[in-house]
Amino acid sequence: MGVTKSENFTTEQNKVAAYAKALAHPARIAILQYLLQKQTCICGDLVGELPLAQATVSQHLKELKAVGLIKGTVEGTSVCYCIDQPTWEEVRGIFIHLFSAPIVCQDKCC
Repeated sequence: MGVTKSENFTTEQNKVAAYAKALAHPARIAILQYLLQKQTCICGDLVGELPLAQATVSQHLKELKAVGLIKGTVEGTSVCYCIDQPTWEEVRGIFIHLFSAPIVCQDKCC
């Protein structure tokens, strides 16, 4: 979405869209599920956990890190990744709020 078009929407709407875009790939979901399952920082090669090339995994990690869902720190020659808990809680709250909104439909709704 171009800058001029995104300006037509609220900051909140743009934020939700950015999170949704980051979550819109099964590899990113798999990465998040793996990190959540381990409940610790992963200082190793995530490539062994996914059926993807190193460069592809790195790109998905970059996308998740860009929106703040994960954080990474360099330790020696490896990068350690983990869930960024404050951002995770924010995103969780945003989507809970979005999907818990009541659907109000009149009898003649499509």
